[in-house]
Amino acid sequence: MSSCDQCVVRNRAICSALDKDELSSLNGIGRRRSLVAGESLIWEGEDSVLVANVIEGVLKLSTGTEDGREQIVGVVYPSDFIGRPFGGTTNHGVTALTDARVCVFSRGDFDNFAREHPGLEHKLLQRTLTELDRTRRWMLLLGRKSASEKVASFLLELSDRLAPATCEPGDESKANRFVLPFSRQQIADVLGLTIETVSRQFTRLRGEGIIDLPSRREVIITDRFALTAEAG
Repeated sequence: MSSCDQCVVRNRAICSALDKDELSSLNGIGRRRSLVAGESLIWEGEDSVLVANVIEGVLKLSTGTEDGREQIVGVVYPSDFIGRPFGGTTNHGVTALTDARVCVFSRGDFDNFAREHPGLEHKLLQRTLTELDRTRRWMLLLGRKSASEKVASFLLELSDRLAPATCEPGDESKANRFVLPFSRQQIADVLGLTIETVSRQFTRLRGEGIIDLPSRREVIITDRFALTAEAG
């Protein structure tokens, strides 16, 4: 049995467009790689030499600012695709926020495979358009929403993206409990807020019974309707 047959994100990743024989061929050019939290997979400014599917874990996309700070510009979750097919340099680094597993392909091998399999190219286009829509929503979040709306929207996004692969659409019970892959400071950086503001919003949401915080990183959404209303 190939690693593709056992892959927990197979039906959600770009390779879902492939049949059994095509999956076998794709499996022949890929390899599994495990990352520990803090380990980098791709470095900003380097030639694009690999692409990958996320199998488990959460990774950040980040870039360096002129004053030497790190700015998180995106987050990838299980079943997401990483990298820049068909050439170019990498505009951001990719680093594991949690322990993670990815399926890695040489960019050249993947490009050749994609050219021979239009279904995969179509799936890549769909993913690109989905990411564009997500980026537009993120611009609205950062540019127009209040601090409370930003934090609520962020928690809802995390709950949806971190939902187990076995979670059926509409089944919110499994999606309502998750472990934050970010520190409070990282959340502040992502949302354009101060860490004090983020902490105050978490404390307020817990005080109002909208969320529970059993530990520093664990979140339980206890009133999803109210959190959705908070998100605007």
